[in-house]
Amino acid sequence: SGKHVVVIGGGDTGSDCVGTSIRQGALSVTQLEILPKPPEKENKSLTWPHWPNKLRTSSSHEEGCQRHWSVSTQSVEGKDGQITHLQVVKVAWTQENGRWNMAEVPGSEFTLPADLILLAMGFVQPVTGMLKDLGVQLDERGNVHANTTNYRTSVDKVFAAGDMRRGQSLVVWAIREGRQAAQAVDTYLQGHSELPR
Repeated sequence: SGKHVVVIGGGDTGSDCVGTSIRQGALSVTQLEILPKPPEKENKSLTWPHWPNKLRTSSSHEEGCQRHWSVSTQSVEGKDGQITHLQVVKVAWTQENGRWNMAEVPGSEFTLPADLILLAMGFVQPVTGMLKDLGVQLDERGNVHANTTNYRTSVDKVFAAGDMRRGQSLVVWAIREGRQAAQAVDTYLQGHSELPR
């Protein structure tokens, strides 16, 4: 409630984060996606039998949020241990020899207010980037190490749940761990929680 929320990731989980943030009274909600904006309608001859590549707007999006495509996070800014802003840059995608390459667009940087950043990105074992920079401990499978009691990682104020903690799994596990992690974070911040576990 009362926070500027940025959701990094344009898939279904990101959409759920958008809707939940809006319903919890966020001041603003912005969703970022590194891939280009999909077309409004699918080209059936190009997609069948695969999942169609087309723009999806969920009921969460219709509740009101800003959406940005082809953007990448450059840095998280803060003061006194609190997040305040997110530095973002537009990216361009080109294909060469059947391989897609991403490059930052010079001069396209912009800043978003951010009190809370929710990571809703698909990934295979989070080894590089932010988690490496933070120095979180990984388990033997390469996932972020955190137990199911308090979901804390080896780094203070950093929590992990769902696929990031257990690896790719069923959505019901992500929902369960997300609820439990929310209760654990609430307890950490408030000293107690009235959220259900």
